[in-house]
Amino acid sequence: MLGVCRRYIRNEQDAEDVMINGFFKVFTKIEQYKETGSFEAWIRRIMVNESLMFLRKYNMNLSVEINDVHIPTQTSADAQIREQDILKLLDYLPVGYRTVFNLYVIEGFSHKEIAEKLGISINTSKSQLIKARKKLKQLIDNDHLKVAQ
Repeated sequence: MLGVCRRYIRNEQDAEDVMINGFFKVFTKIEQYKETGSFEAWIRRIMVNESLMFLRKYNMNLSVEINDVHIPTQTSADAQIREQDILKLLDYLPVGYRTVFNLYVIEGFSHKEIAEKLGISINTSKSQLIKARKKLKQLIDNDHLKVAQ
């Protein structure tokens, strides 16, 4: 679960603190688990929520309103990279980009759900995702994978 927290929080020690708080919540709220879904998924959701609460608590800038966003019509699939490489590259993203990217791409939330969770507009969620993907592509194109390793 440290990996889940680490995707949202850059600092390793802060991510560990969030994970510990998350497990504390898991153990104190264990009776709320309904056994309708995976226990791991239930814990993961708690870790994501704890990470988001940490970002809010320390007033991390989760969004930047962007008005005119160019949506690329085609992406290059030249670089085939491993999941670990992408996770390393996430550290180069601003907090808002990284948070929306994680919630949408990795956790599978819709833009509407992300907007509600983060208190932003749906369009801001979409623009943050576009900007995150664009920044990741730039990092890959600029060969940051070697730097990240």
